[in-house]
Amino acid sequence: MATYKKRGKGSKQQQQQEIDAQSTTAEVFNTLDETASKSEQWVEKNSKILFSGLILVAAIIFGYLGYNKYIKAPKEIEAANELAYSKKFFDQAEVNAVLKDSLYNLALEGTDGKYGLLDIIDNYGSTNAGNLAKYMAGLSYLKMDDYENAITHLGNFSTDDEIIGSQALGNIGDAFADINQPEQALEYYEKAAKFKNDGFASPLYLLKAGKTALELKKFEKAQTLFTKIKEEYSKSDEATDIDMYINRAKLAQQ
Repeated sequence: MATYKKRGKGSKQQQQQEIDAQSTTAEVFNTLDETASKSEQWVEKNSKILFSGLILVAAIIFGYLGYNKYIKAPKEIEAANELAYSKKFFDQAEVNAVLKDSLYNLALEGTDGKYGLLDIIDNYGSTNAGNLAKYMAGLSYLKMDDYENAITHLGNFSTDDEIIGSQALGNIGDAFADINQPEQALEYYEKAAKFKNDGFASPLYLLKAGKTALELKKFEKAQTLFTKIKEEYSKSDEATDIDMYINRAKLAQQ
């Protein structure tokens, strides 16, 4: 006949471990209860501040959305409509060498009660059209040989567009060169070369920077700039006679 051993109640050590475990669990729940109670008390105590904060956040969000919809968007449209009139004269000046100064002036000052570029900058400077007006005004002044105003307006223009951005910086460099400030011209030519890393703008402004460095007797820098054209933009027009410029810079250092 098979017999079975009866299970005992366990050793005293096992019983003590069970009691300790139950005690630890109870302590954990008590701690959680205390923490929850304190959190509830803190929320209750600071409910007015929390509610005010939520109201403030909501007001900011709705205010931002309302500003974009009812103020910013209509102003952008309004500014774009105003710019279209000035742009007409600006575009004509770009292709009419005889009347260019008169046309650029009309673009800048406006006529027949219509805003010119300067009015658009003053009234809509924060809009996209206002920003573009700064670029167009800068170019207008540059073409009219008013270099200081060209530098001011082109300097106020900002963009992430690689083509227009590099041209704006390069034009500032040209303006500084024309008022005999080669140090500043060199700075902006280098910025223009870096702004758009391509086979057209970069070698163009690197060559201008190199020539300006030669003028400043910074021959080692000039050699570096010319060499970059040879190594990185060998197929560009600027690379055609680049060895001549590199040799000129090398000889000047001897």
